[in-house]
Amino acid sequence: MRQFINANQIKIAYQIDGPENGPPVFLSNSLMSSLEMWDRTLPALTDRYRVIRYDTRGHGQSEVTPGPYSIALLAEDLVALMNALGIKKAHFAGLSMGGMICQYIGANYPESVLSLSLCDTASEMPPRSMWEERFAIVRSQGIAGLVDGTIKRWFLNDFIEREPDQIERVRKMILATPVEGYLGCASAVRDMAQSTMLLKIKAPTLILLGRQDPACTYEQSTVLHRLIPHSSLIAIDQAAHLSNIEKPAEFNHALRGFLDSVA
Repeated sequence: MRQFINANQIKIAYQIDGPENGPPVFLSNSLMSSLEMWDRTLPALTDRYRVIRYDTRGHGQSEVTPGPYSIALLAEDLVALMNALGIKKAHFAGLSMGGMICQYIGANYPESVLSLSLCDTASEMPPRSMWEERFAIVRSQGIAGLVDGTIKRWFLNDFIEREPDQIERVRKMILATPVEGYLGCASAVRDMAQSTMLLKIKAPTLILLGRQDPACTYEQSTVLHRLIPHSSLIAIDQAAHLSNIEKPAEFNHALRGFLDSVA
């Protein structure tokens, strides 16, 4: 069940599962999603780990503030949440935008990080024109104007046909995203330039992705792998952007194996 806490001057929605004395793991969601995007990941972790999921600013049930946001601001939200919960060090796993937030924390708050799992993410997201096009659609049609294109980027066609119930859940999650929250967070992704920052990351790092991800590509993951010392890269075959939902067994095996190796 979601709880709410004030951190970094906003109300943040979060949920905690797993043993009270387990090593803490924060899970950070993608653009246009909420903490429910981790539902298929949770069972692989909660026997051992204290899992803290949260809704990023402007998403789910967390507070929407006027945009644009920055990745630095979204990272400060997560660190403030951590502090408000009295947690000094944690493992961080994030997918897409969540992975961008985790990169920033790894580089700028090293004392707080036990490990990083950077999933289907990138350190830069050009071109700017692509984002301006999406912003124009959202301003004229609302989030509904982006749903179909987003689902096609997030999943391979055979998964869309094979798991209509999962797709419906994802569709509802996308549609629940407030327009202002989307614009604020998407601006942060658009303006991000974190490649040189990656050299500062010292924590053990897993780079995990769907090999067919068209949004944050295998090539973008190899940049992360090349620039982050002590990193390993795992690509899951026949998976696109939300590889944790599309190939949960493979994703969970890789993530759990990595966390156990660090812990």
